[in-house]
Amino acid sequence: MNAAALSSQVASELMRQHLSGERFTSLVETFHASEKVNAYDVQDQYVKQLIAYRNTEIYGYKVALTTPAMRCMVGYDDSIAGCVLADQLYRSGCMVQQADYGRLLVEFEIAFRMVKDVPASLTPWTRESIFEYVECAYPAIEIADDRFADYASLSQSILTLAADNAWNQGLVLGAPIHDASIDELGSIEGVASLAGIEVGRGTGKEVLGHPLNALAWLANHLSGRGSTLKRGQVVTTGSLVKSQFPSKGTEVSFDLGRLGNVTLHVH
Repeated sequence: MNAAALSSQVASELMRQHLSGERFTSLVETFHASEKVNAYDVQDQYVKQLIAYRNTEIYGYKVALTTPAMRCMVGYDDSIAGCVLADQLYRSGCMVQQADYGRLLVEFEIAFRMVKDVPASLTPWTRESIFEYVECAYPAIEIADDRFADYASLSQSILTLAADNAWNQGLVLGAPIHDASIDELGSIEGVASLAGIEVGRGTGKEVLGHPLNALAWLANHLSGRGSTLKRGQVVTTGSLVKSQFPSKGTEVSFDLGRLGNVTLHVH
């Protein structure tokens, strides 16, 4: 079986597992080799299947495992990327149903919206060079579904995690943060709470030194796969604190102080 056919087959298996409500399991044995490029080939096919099934489109991207807290939780010392689809973009104060997920988890992030297309570049993107393509930032809560993954062995299943669109199931955005405050995002402290009780806090500098570095990482990742960021797309840059598992009836909140906050209600 050639690589393209294998990627499509594994993507179809991921789709079947999700529709059947099955637990997360490693599919590493189905890959040609232990290289992330194969996982992203599967992710591309899986996202295409999601788009066709749900009649939606790619709205943006996520960068996962960008902070020490998340790398420690997962046991993997590098970042991975996934797509955010348009039908799962939400505004602050929205409601989701816990029953719609295998095991719902939330992450507390800083996101960016692109003001113009990012062109192909012969040199790697950096925090400084990517900044001019940013329209604004947002406090954000990522919605994900780990389907009861076993975190003790998850480091052995990173290829499957990447192929499974990095578990993304949506993104909740607060009010936009504009130019004058974007530089502050490296030093700003974010506080995560469930039902009004603080569950963690972290600073923007924990996101690869600055959230813009995660955005540059994503631009370079896409470039390596023959793609670029487009005007209006949103990129969320990784959780400042460990993932949380909200119970039914919980209000989830993430507060960036004077730069704003974002909330999500779980029913």
